[in-house]
Amino acid sequence: MFPDRLSGFFSDCQVPASYKKGKKMRDPKIAVIGNPGSWSTEKLADVLEKKTGFRCVVEMSKLTMDFSSRSLILGDIDLALLDALVIKKIGPDYSPDMFNRLEMLRFFCKIGIPVFSRPERIMAAINRLSCTVTLQKGDIAMPPTFITEDVDQAVKVVRRFGKAVFKPLYSSKARGMILVEDDENCRSRIENFQTMGNTTMYIQKLINIPGKDLGVAFLGGEYIGTYARRQGGGWSTSTSSGGRYETYQPEPEIISLAHKAQSLFGLDFTCVDVVETDEGPMIFEVSAFGGFRGLIKACDIDAAELYAEYVIRKLMA
Repeated sequence: MFPDRLSGFFSDCQVPASYKKGKKMRDPKIAVIGNPGSWSTEKLADVLEKKTGFRCVVEMSKLTMDFSSRSLILGDIDLALLDALVIKKIGPDYSPDMFNRLEMLRFFCKIGIPVFSRPERIMAAINRLSCTVTLQKGDIAMPPTFITEDVDQAVKVVRRFGKAVFKPLYSSKARGMILVEDDENCRSRIENFQTMGNTTMYIQKLINIPGKDLGVAFLGGEYIGTYARRQGGGWSTSTSSGGRYETYQPEPEIISLAHKAQSLFGLDFTCVDVVETDEGPMIFEVSAFGGFRGLIKACDIDAAELYAEYVIRKLMA
């Protein structure tokens, strides 16, 4: 019998005292893969606990995969005994390490434990280049984008556009992105960006936007709402750069484009980043995890509540 609260490896996991190995309970035991202490992870765990009586937040860096026994061990608990996992985050930082963690969960799916969203689907979206390739194969409108490891070619791209945004392959909320202009500092800024761990450079034309871009959210492939991110003092709309959330009612054309984009990935919950341009709406990316904060702040939509209900309904079907 497991204790009510484990410390150390189990950063935040309450296990009912009646839980025993191999015993089925009436309410499903659903763990949240995420970052202990972060708002969205804790929010989802809180909602699931309210609905099922079981609370478990799992930090991926603390897991051990035992292939011989087909177990996923965290402290004293084998997560293979639970009913499902929901992936909110796969680590505090976006990096190639995320693929290793997702591979562990991909095998976990193979032995029959439901995981939301499926790891292989997250893999297609978590890397900016992989996401772009999938979107381009699906003929989704995007800002002009170039990929290169060659600094000379990168300089030519900036000269062609006048201004371009250089984006790390692994990042969220515009972290690590820089704006490079066609001036005397162009080459040095590009070289510095590359030496900061960006061997493969993802370069996108700076799009003139109407002061905002959009987050269009979907649950189980169905549209649930849209929020806008209003620009702060800089070129980015990211809230980490001073942007703010606003209510927004998009045109059907925007919802249709975002729906097509997210359908290429098959994620259980996601937000599609859309920008309105003079040439029509375009997609920046499809989020591997989706965000709760914009929906609740701008639209009064509790995405954590909806997601928990969705997962439980799927398990009970």
